[in-house]
Amino acid sequence: MNYFNKLSRSKITITILLLALASLFSSCKKDWLNAKPSKSLIVPSTIQDYQALLDNTNLMNTNHPGLGEIGTNNFYMLNTQWQSLYNFQERNAYIWTPDIFQGEYSFDWNDAYTRILNANVVIKGIEKVQTDGTSQSNWNNVKGSALFFRAYDFYDLAQEFCKPYIQSTANSDLGIPLRTDPDVSKGSVRASVQETYDQIIHDLLIAKDLLPINPLYKTRPSKPAAYALLARTYLAMENYDRALLYSDSSLQLFSALIDYNTLNASSTLPVPRLNNEVIFHCILENYLAFFTASHVIDSTLYISYDVNDLRRDIFFRIRSGLLVFKGNYNNANGTLFSGLASDETYLIRAECNARKGNTSIAMQDLNTLMIKRWKNNGTFIPFTAINADDALVKILKERRKELIFRALRWTDLRRLNHDPRFAETLLRVINGQTYSLPPNDPKYILPIANDEIQLSGIQQNPR
Repeated sequence: MNYFNKLSRSKITITILLLALASLFSSCKKDWLNAKPSKSLIVPSTIQDYQALLDNTNLMNTNHPGLGEIGTNNFYMLNTQWQSLYNFQERNAYIWTPDIFQGEYSFDWNDAYTRILNANVVIKGIEKVQTDGTSQSNWNNVKGSALFFRAYDFYDLAQEFCKPYIQSTANSDLGIPLRTDPDVSKGSVRASVQETYDQIIHDLLIAKDLLPINPLYKTRPSKPAAYALLARTYLAMENYDRALLYSDSSLQLFSALIDYNTLNASSTLPVPRLNNEVIFHCILENYLAFFTASHVIDSTLYISYDVNDLRRDIFFRIRSGLLVFKGNYNNANGTLFSGLASDETYLIRAECNARKGNTSIAMQDLNTLMIKRWKNNGTFIPFTAINADDALVKILKERRKELIFRALRWTDLRRLNHDPRFAETLLRVINGQTYSLPPNDPKYILPIANDEIQLSGIQQNPR
């Protein structure tokens, strides 16, 4: 069943407010943090109305920030591929140009704040709706889902437009504008990085107690999804105690894994959409760079997969003589899965246990995942580690290979650059010119598009 189409046909037309959001989306010259819909439009008033706003999967589950993924070392581009990209921001993100947007508005920024506006309408509006014993669970789902969606976008924006989280400087480093009210007449100011992460965690801690364990659709948030996003957030903050706690909480509720032996490795798109590992489904911006015609997989990455590792054939194929990615959990070419899945949660728990010195427990989680990725021909030998540091190295290596093209590599590079053992310098070559991105470089923080700076007056990121 195509849940996107089902929900779109049956529920999106319930309220005219979505027309206002669509109008905002199409008005690229407006201030995206301060623009507001017409007061003459009808507003939602029931639990069903607010649920319909959140069930607009074409808004809430698509077009999540993806420029960071373009800047990673998961792939490279030939000159002709790079030149064929039709947006300045795609081409410039690939080579880490200081002025990425060159007058373009930012899809990543604009689409995220459109979803945040939608979530804020729901969060404020649902408080005015009276509940009884029969509707309380539906009311809880709406409130918890809206908080989850808002936290998700705040997190994604922080990964691109804020410095990486460093505890000693987080209170002074610039965060993002934390729009928590649908009143768009209020001015925009940038919070600190600490305040940004505090808001994300605040929203998720409330959401987890309101959401169901099993959502009606995987495009809706759930309790294990809130736990998984908390784990992802704390991992980005390098708070491994909390990341361990919440990854474990998520896995206690949702731990299913796909046995890759059951997939057809010869298929062009072998991984099913909304598969058993998916906790929450969403996808990245539809950037041309993500399509197989536009990229080539790094050969060093490819040869790191063992010949008996099923990911080697499930994730990659040869197209026109070039190695490309096909292991998308969205089961589509170019529109990449960026949601939450249990394989990521296992890897978070494994990494955190390794960092805490729990070597055997960490390797147990790694092997639980890896046995599902190995050919069932008797060649799988459980991974072992001589100590916690060895376990960490092996877990991070498999994290790199498992979560490719999931919009997680950019954050991993940012946080792992703080450790000299894992720091990397990225290189690109375009038209004979070499570009580099050293560890902890300011270009790991994307600039804010100039139209937003001019209209809202918020402070620009140095590049």
